[in-house]
Amino acid sequence: MFEILTLNKISKYGLEKLDPAKYVYGDAAAAPDAIMVRSAAMHDMTLDQKTVAVARCGAGTNNIPVDACAANGVVVFNTPGANANGVKELVLCAMLLASRKIVPGIEWCKTLKGQGDAVGKAVEKGKSAFVGPEIKGKTLGVVGLGAIGRLVADAAVKLGMTVIGYDPFPVKGVNEDVQVVTTLDPIFAESDYITLHAPATPETKGMINKATIGAMKDNVRILNFARGDLVNADDLLSALADGKVAAYATDFPTDAMLDAEGVIAMPHLGASTPESEDNCAVMAAEELTAYLETGAIRNSVNFPNAPLSADFAVRTCVLHTEAAAEAVAAALGDVTFAGAKKGYGYTVADKAADEAALAAIDGVVRVRILKK
Repeated sequence: MFEILTLNKISKYGLEKLDPAKYVYGDAAAAPDAIMVRSAAMHDMTLDQKTVAVARCGAGTNNIPVDACAANGVVVFNTPGANANGVKELVLCAMLLASRKIVPGIEWCKTLKGQGDAVGKAVEKGKSAFVGPEIKGKTLGVVGLGAIGRLVADAAVKLGMTVIGYDPFPVKGVNEDVQVVTTLDPIFAESDYITLHAPATPETKGMINKATIGAMKDNVRILNFARGDLVNADDLLSALADGKVAAYATDFPTDAMLDAEGVIAMPHLGASTPESEDNCAVMAAEELTAYLETGAIRNSVNFPNAPLSADFAVRTCVLHTEAAAEAVAAALGDVTFAGAKKGYGYTVADKAADEAALAAIDGVVRVRILKK
């Protein structure tokens, strides 16, 4: 029987994927085999030695100590694409809000309360203060063509926009009308709107800054529904103040942004739809059950994907540093799978093995022997 710790309220559709004959779950498990989490912070948690996996019901894993998990042989999963449509819809909404000055217009209308029959004339007289451009015919730059970026790009094309998409890696499934580029220069030089869909890494931190904003068109509108760290907040606020940037919409606002003119600040709503929560929970549950029962890995952020068959009698799974791969393979003999990612490796053999001998190899962080 496997025990799953749930750190947040997890959609019932995901929990229904846990066969009650094999799994128990809840928020009080002291020594769980795996953890399902949405937004709860795990950096200060001490994981039980029994815990072998963590599944984040969402794409980002900033709330999980991924490196520490890898060092202890804990596979961390995420659910890329499961919430993509929810985020896409919010991005499109934000683009229209940023373009047409809808939020300031709504707030201004509230100030007319109490004017009675004069409200109609006041609205007509005051509307000129909230004029904004249409998006049709404008150029959208999409930074990052992952699951969300591709959906945004496709929708923008269908709304009549010219779309330039940037990704440093080869991409598939992009609308053929999207101009795909491998440098950010065309994005900055040509875009009327720029939407960010890049991961938060040391390389992308502060990618929107004084220098890159200076390379953009005047009155550019920037959308950030990816990660707050992608934008240098001080530089962005300065650009809003001097008019270089016309609007900034984000669900990662800083304190200084909350009352800044031109900022449309939202809570982190990108995946806050029932559909996204259901999709993420289902995918996370399927990832966990496959790993716990068969050793298969799909959508891990710290170990390589391993598309293993469910057909085996005994399976030995070894998680180790990449440097230990050769020694592990030699000790196992007939290897079914071997792969590496970010300094860690995963080697599998469909046979019984000496668990203690494998664990004693320098660089081995965990050994799992599965039996049907």
